[in-house]
Amino acid sequence: MASKHIGSDFDALLRDEGLIDDVEAVAAKRVIAFQIAREMKRADISRAELARRMKTSRSAVERLLDPANPSVTLWTLERAASAIGKRLTVQLST
Repeated sequence: MASKHIGSDFDALLRDEGLIDDVEAVAAKRVIAFQIAREMKRADISRAELARRMKTSRSAVERLLDPANPSVTLWTLERAASAIGKRLTVQLST
């Protein structure tokens, strides 16, 4: 039995299965969470301090930094970036 995916790339497989948008969104969230955590470490900012700067709870910061939690808004990411002295940049690409 021949596989319909032989010779295609992983992105094509995800597109065929209707999963590409979800996978890319989770990957982007993981990258941003990693970058925020890295900048927090560089600047010696604790999670409690980030929460204070963002005017939110520490549990909200925990959700923000959890790479497996995709339910973070752009507004929250922007506030976190600002709280660590950075800007969030979002762009469309082909």
